[in-house]
Amino acid sequence: MAENEKLEQQAPVQAEKAKKEKKPEKKKPGFFARIGKWLKEMKSELKKVQWPTRKQTINNTLIVIACVIVVGICIWVFDLVANEAIKAIISFLG
Repeated sequence: MAENEKLEQQAPVQAEKAKKEKKPEKKKPGFFARIGKWLKEMKSELKKVQWPTRKQTINNTLIVIACVIVVGICIWVFDLVANEAIKAIISFLG
């Protein structure tokens, strides 16, 4: 029992000593060192990317162009209908 009490008394003392002892702070690397590290990591990550083939790129580009054309036509039709509706309301009221 006495040994446990001694250990319990020593634990707070050791914790206080650990707080007082400061570890040497690591210096932050310089600006250019950080940029160099970032570029190396970026290059490493880009090697892991699975790039699309030429055929996939062309196919995806054509799909995007088709979608843009369809959405453009929808907006144009809506604008035409809204314009005619406003003209009809104005001619009806005026």
